[in-house]
Amino acid sequence: MKKAGILNRRLSGALAELGHGDGVLVCDAGMPIPDGPHVVDLAFRAGVPSFAEVLDGLLAELVVEGATAATEVRDANPAASALLDGHFPDEDLTLVPHERLKALSGGARLVVRTGEARPYANVLLRCGVFF
Repeated sequence: MKKAGILNRRLSGALAELGHGDGVLVCDAGMPIPDGPHVVDLAFRAGVPSFAEVLDGLLAELVVEGATAATEVRDANPAASALLDGHFPDEDLTLVPHERLKALSGGARLVVRTGEARPYANVLLRCGVFF
């Protein structure tokens, strides 16, 4: 049994299968989930687990070389915007219209749905390599 890190076996296993360039969409409870990607739904109740908790946990275990979020996050969700800015330097965070982010999410290998109930708390991570 694992004693640290991500304990959810489905999520831990899905993370172990990722490779360089694979996409991981971390999304709020309201984001439409496209057909295709593997989905690990962590949503329990509105706000649980939060976008911040899940993103922090994933970034502790993944090598991420870039991220894409919706431009709308800047005005509609200052907390999520600040969280993204804290994790990703300007050159590593691309902002696109929300409709474009939804289209891009279809190419993700993994979708991790949170219980987040604030708008535009979504980010598409691009996996890197540790060497």
